[in-house]
Amino acid sequence: MAVAEISIIPLGTETPSLSKYVARAVKVLQQEKELKYEITSMGTIIEGNLDKILAVAKKMHEGTFDEGVVRVITIIKIDDRRDKTLSMKGKLDSLRRELKR
Repeated sequence: MAVAEISIIPLGTETPSLSKYVARAVKVLQQEKELKYEITSMGTIIEGNLDKILAVAKKMHEGTFDEGVVRVITIIKIDDRRDKTLSMKGKLDSLRRELKR
């Protein structure tokens, strides 16, 4: 199980507002039933099988071009542990425990 953060940045849009493009990328993600995700103000966090995460990242990237954009930058950060199960919730729980110390 991996956790990844994906940020898709369309360049050369008609307006500085990017919510239209973010919505398009999230709609692609919503079709993937095997992945958990959380939308944040600066990117989308996805939890699941690494191969599936990478496949949906490509779909999200390509889908942005469908909105008439001619250049897209996609940034992906991946946390992939092999020694124990990794999850979005587990990462937050661990941080919260440390903050209480």
